[in-house]
Amino acid sequence: MKVLVVGSGGREHALAWKLGQSPKVTEVFVAPGNAGTALEATNVDIAATDVDQLVEFAKTNAIDLTVVGPEAPLVLGLVDALETAGLRVFGPSAAAAELEGSKVFCKNLLHTADIPTADYRTFRNADDASRYIKDKYSEPTDQVPVVVKADGLAAGKGVIVCQTRSDALQAIDRIAGQKEFGEAGNELIIEEKLIGQEASVLAITDGETIISLPAAQDHKPAHDGDTGPNTGGMGAYCPTPIVDEAMFEKIESDVLVPVVHAMKRARKPFKGVLYAGLMLTAAGPKVLEFNVRFGDPECQPLLMRLKSDLFDILVAAADGNLSELEPLQWDERPSLCVVMASEGYPGSYEKGRVITGLDEAAKVDDVKVFHAGTTTADGNVVNDGGRVLGVTAIGNTISAAKLKAYTAVQKIRWPGAWCRKDISDKALQ
Repeated sequence: MKVLVVGSGGREHALAWKLGQSPKVTEVFVAPGNAGTALEATNVDIAATDVDQLVEFAKTNAIDLTVVGPEAPLVLGLVDALETAGLRVFGPSAAAAELEGSKVFCKNLLHTADIPTADYRTFRNADDASRYIKDKYSEPTDQVPVVVKADGLAAGKGVIVCQTRSDALQAIDRIAGQKEFGEAGNELIIEEKLIGQEASVLAITDGETIISLPAAQDHKPAHDGDTGPNTGGMGAYCPTPIVDEAMFEKIESDVLVPVVHAMKRARKPFKGVLYAGLMLTAAGPKVLEFNVRFGDPECQPLLMRLKSDLFDILVAAADGNLSELEPLQWDERPSLCVVMASEGYPGSYEKGRVITGLDEAAKVDDVKVFHAGTTTADGNVVNDGGRVLGVTAIGNTISAAKLKAYTAVQKIRWPGAWCRKDISDKALQ
């Protein structure tokens, strides 16, 4: 079988690596890929958002399964276009991808389906949103525990957590006034700030059957101790002890099952990866957001532990046969991913800096270095994005996995490279 993975991040490197392990897969292509995927598969110089060219490539090369990694091509309708061409593809339709593509759609669906989430208001312009904040919090010194979110896709950065009135007004101006995140800010949400620990629960569904994957914990803020601006994710580990068996069952029954039913009722049947970003509050788990694809970096530690054939799983979901699949097999050991980033991320950063030490890092036992924002130049691997590498390890305990991952991190160098030092410390506490 021939497989095409669409995307260029750490998630896509992990998918290509795992799919390549299937005895049924003879060839893996990645479009456009990165310096790491070039070692596992054949990179194809087609942008992830170039729907027409991707469909043409899949037809010409008789691709048996296309796996769409990032959210942008899903929202653009790549799955619909491939299915129209009679090709097998894993991922949701453009209509179903609205669950991530529009936070307003998502919040309204959660509200209608009575799925627990934060109280919220939606606004179409900065003036109305600012007036709402000023009316509700009349004193400039008031504490304003809200989160301001751009409605559309903003690469994980269109979410601003606020503490004061000036924070909230500035966030509104950035999103809807200055349009820092482009058209994603045409609508915005202001919601109550939830208190608790975050967890990610991903499930694979064919629209009828739901197979939940072990709970993971992502680290969105840039700096240690969950400080600094939000990013696409600075690291993750799996499983997370904060989601015990009872909590996991509650998330399945109160969140995952109802949202699949709600999407069906909305005539947007969902198949693919359903990713629930949750806050575990004193009142129980509440949904922060839904994503419609594997998380990045959660995908890396998840696939590090997966023992079942990923190709079989994704084909069964694409074909609507998940109910016939054998139960998934997992390595009992926990795994952990540390993201190494470019200097300046999540703001602006310089590209083209030479990365050294990758071969030495790869020699650390039970470690796999997944490439995200990399490319090659003059025979060297160089940084080409904000999140550059996902150094992923598996160990007998979370502490052991953490030690292996950071041992490998210390062997990798490029000017300005940095990472969080506290990935998984919440579990150890």
